[in-house]
This record gives sequence, structure tokens and C-alpha cells, in this order.
Amino acid sequence: MARVTVEDCIDKVDNRFELVLLASHRARLISQGAPITIDRDNDKNPVVALREIADEMLSPGDLKEDLIHSLQKHVEVDEPEPDASSLIASESSAEVGDEDEEQPDTLNFDQMSEEELLAGIEGLVPPEKNDDY
Repeated sequence: MARVTVEDCIDKVDNRFELVLLASHRARLISQGAPITIDRDNDKNPVVALREIADEMLSPGDLKEDLIHSLQKHVEVDEPEPDASSLIASESSAEVGDEDEEQPDTLNFDQMSEEELLAGIEGLVPPEKNDDY
């Protein structure tokens, strides 16, 4: 019975592997209590998920996005970039400090070119080997 459902889904989701991923994700959602959009007809959750995909009750794109979101461990948040005036103010305040004190060299890797990064890496010296380690 599920084979017919799989063959009905192939025209909705081209790749069988992706179909299995989406249907298994939907089946897990159903087992966690998500409402189903079709009649169950005494079918198990994977078959119900396949039938929902075949009947186009759920969009494969939405299922894929939900699957990706559920697998993410770290969600990147877009933070606004600082404006130019705040950068200029921070640079001018750093220049006003005591000249006798040594300022640590800070590198901004986001603004360095690839050649500058490679030159910096080549200039690094490996740590000396110590018998204690």
C-alpha cells in the first residue's frame, strides 16, 4: 500500500532520498502531536506523511525548510553593522590615550586581504618543544 504512495510522491519530490527525509520528518511531527490534514484510515504515521505529500496537503519546500530548521543547533542572527561614525569615534578615542603606554596590536581579519593573511601566517613561529609535555 505504501509503494503506491511513494510512486505518487515522486512527481512532487524528485529525489527519493529527499522524499524519505521529508516523510520521516513529517511522521515524527505527527507522532509528536501535529495535526494531520487527511483521514488516517488506520494507517501508520509514515504512510500518512507520504499521503499528505502525495495529495499536496503539505508543500515539500515548507517541509524541507522545517526539517533544516529542526536540525540547526546554532541559528545565526544578523546583527546590524556599526555605522562609520561610531568606528571613527572609537579610533579617535584610541589615539587620544597615553603615548607612553603600549597599545596592543589588534588585527581586524575581516578587512585584511588574503595576501596579508598569508604573510602573517608565514611570519608565525611554531612554539618551542618542551620536555614537560
